Amino acid sequence: MAKTQLGQEQLEENFADLHPNYTRDEAVVEASRCLFCFDAPCTRACPTHIDVPKFIRQILHDNPIGSAETIFSSNIFGGSCARACPTEVLCEGACVDRAMLKEPVQIGRLQRYATDYAAAREIRFFEPGKDTGKKVAVVGAGPAGLSCAHELRKAGHAVTVFEARDIPGGLNTIGIAAYKISTEFALSELKPILEMGIDLKLSSPVNAAGIADLLKNYDAVFLGIGLGATSRLEIPGEETPGVWEGLDFVFQSHTGPYDECEVGKHVVVIGAGNTAVDCATEAVRLGAEKVTIAYRRSQKEMTAYDYEYELAKADGIHFEWHASPVQFLEKDGRLCGVKFQRVALVGEGREAKLQPVPGGDFVIECDMAVKALGQLPFTELLTAVKGLKVEKGRLIVDRKTGATGVAGLYAGGDCISKGAEIVNAVQEGKIAAWAINDYVKSKGK
Repeated sequence: MAKTQLGQEQLEENFADLHPNYTRDEAVVEASRCLFCFDAPCTRACPTHIDVPKFIRQILHDNPIGSAETIFSSNIFGGSCARACPTEVLCEGACVDRAMLKEPVQIGRLQRYATDYAAAREIRFFEPGKDTGKKVAVVGAGPAGLSCAHELRKAGHAVTVFEARDIPGGLNTIGIAAYKISTEFALSELKPILEMGIDLKLSSPVNAAGIADLLKNYDAVFLGIGLGATSRLEIPGEETPGVWEGLDFVFQSHTGPYDECEVGKHVVVIGAGNTAVDCATEAVRLGAEKVTIAYRRSQKEMTAYDYEYELAKADGIHFEWHASPVQFLEKDGRLCGVKFQRVALVGEGREAKLQPVPGGDFVIECDMAVKALGQLPFTELLTAVKGLKVEKGRLIVDRKTGATGVAGLYAGGDCISKGAEIVNAVQEGKIAAWAINDYVKSKGK
């Protein structure tokens, strides 16, 4: 597999922000469009319940620092969510202007304006609470774990975060297309969180026995372990050089310079979720001549958001629907194509069964294939912890508290959702932190 043939200047341009930050005047003009609804459907649509009318009003009155405080008080990852949150289906999707004027207020871009303004000036809004003498372990330094840790430090509890990777932030740091969130930005957003006095231990994976030890040595434990490796297709040729896992393909744009990234001339991405679109659009930006997204169902059933689909089409990506992969083909020890079986859907929706179409075999020639099939849960780890309940790959918790079936053990993030948005993970971390605060205080009585 060859490295990209594009020059560094072209690569930097290709990976530049999709939506550059507003200027002050642009932000004020956009903020003036808000109707400041009394019942604020935008706030209700946000999983972290940011007071959207308030922070927009603060921008309108030229108070971006106050606006940032309003945002971060509800969502400490407000900057990341401003960049990568599916605002089109959350706050902006609920905007009254969307119905009245066919164009919602650009809430995400206004949120970025305020959070970036404060971040550029290194303004800190929070400080640790008075020491309670209680200590909590957090497993996983992704948005759920760090959101939980931040809330716990505000309450005065000592927090140690154990992260399996050598870099914090989870997929927020290295698993989202770099033109949405750069590694540099993601790490900068972690600084004010870690400066709250969180003890971060990198390269520190925790197994089932480790969880048991943490429960003995800490007053409470939060699991924010996310998900594991990409699902396998279990078809011939899956180990052929040139076949990539989706997240590994995205990781390379975060862990090394763009001109060191590998990309094929003809790339096939298998899957049709948001990660598949990230892989496909990244391939285009790295210089692939042709990129095809192949999906065994139709456009109607794809899990990628509509705006992601439109982005992929705008980047010239071809879609091959009703195409089920059956074999990775190789020549001279390298990938040369993917063999597909045309299938028909029997039934409705994503539960429809796939029926092979007679004579429907076809081959897409390629020198790189990327499997973007979703991630597998850490089932072996979770089922090894006595008292935890796992159903269909999800760790079952009380959604009002994040409590598991084990006393003192709480959880949130992708391990309880099998993959959701940054904003969902942040809220689940907060909810668990509030419950943990009550739990550890009750232990001292």
